[in-house]
Amino acid sequence: MTIVAQRVLYCGDTTLDTAAAYLASLLTSWQVDFEYVPSDCRLQADRDPGAFDLFVLSDYPAEQAESSLQQRIVDRVSTGASLLMIGGWESFHGVGGDWDGTPIGNALPVEIADKDDRRNCDTPVFIQPLMPDHPVAAGLPWAERPPLIGGFNQFTAKPHTNTILEAVRTTARRTGDSFELHPVEKHPLLVANDCGAGKVAALATDVAPHWIGPMVDWGESRVMARADGTDGVEVGNLYAQFLRQLIDWL
Repeated sequence: MTIVAQRVLYCGDTTLDTAAAYLASLLTSWQVDFEYVPSDCRLQADRDPGAFDLFVLSDYPAEQAESSLQQRIVDRVSTGASLLMIGGWESFHGVGGDWDGTPIGNALPVEIADKDDRRNCDTPVFIQPLMPDHPVAAGLPWAERPPLIGGFNQFTAKPHTNTILEAVRTTARRTGDSFELHPVEKHPLLVANDCGAGKVAALATDVAPHWIGPMVDWGESRVMARADGTDGVEVGNLYAQFLRQLIDWL
């Protein structure tokens, strides 16, 4: 099956030879045509958003895209493209992300905090679907093999949007040779909505270590992929399936 998106603009995750290797390598293995922009490179104001069908921003600071260009990206999304923001220290508000109050931030289906929204978790955070039949979540073993993450950006879903996945923070206690996990908080993890004729989505965690944590190895078999400019990655097959379903749906 070929991914629906015809061309992707992927910005952030530091560089291709570091964190961006994960998503870039998988996009390459799926034969997706994408253009990559590192986190420290500015999007030129004269760039044509009409050349892209999906915009992916991950650990990419708002200051790297001036407001007029952001608005043109939002306008392109409203005519049928899609926009995805992935979590990270320079996503949403984070530390230096500062997307709150920007045209792109306002277009997302979540309310972004005006202060540090990072949640670094030292106890297990499980992912569970609220819409298990949604194309992004369908066919994955959420109950039998629930994936774990290690952190996320905390945001609030806007009214009349779809929260597809939520993060469940737990506390752990050992009693003798047994361990008990107890849920303590729930937060939206993947929220989506329509934007005119297009789609917008917000994924609170990242897709490369460290917040993604054990989820990068989710699955019983291994997937190897390599984009030009990277050393390649080896990930769990269910992690790869989840990202493929997300990108395919967008």
